[in-house]
Amino acid sequence: MSGIKVNGLDQLNAKLRKNMDLNAVKTIVKKNGADLQKKAQHYVPVDTGTLKRSIGLNIKDGGLTAVVAPTTDYAEYVEYGTRFMESQPYMRPALGEQKQIFKSDLEKVMK
Repeated sequence: MSGIKVNGLDQLNAKLRKNMDLNAVKTIVKKNGADLQKKAQHYVPVDTGTLKRSIGLNIKDGGLTAVVAPTTDYAEYVEYGTRFMESQPYMRPALGEQKQIFKSDLEKVMK
């Protein structure tokens, strides 16, 4: 399964717990996770629709973590390509758009 790892989440969580209302953060995480899922589903190439339908959202860590990922066994091949097939990125462009919005939303709450 393909995935994207963001470094520094432990430090961010510690700072968030100390400085702000966690319910607001949980709302932001859930909203941005759902938006990321929608964007990934928008960008994914559709043949049968199985890959698009497999892109799920899982909220963990008491609402402080959103995991958006496909569950098909061929998702990585579509995202990154193979030596026989061009890549057709869908998660990376979606994350590229959504991460700035997420950062901005968190900065608003921290002020």
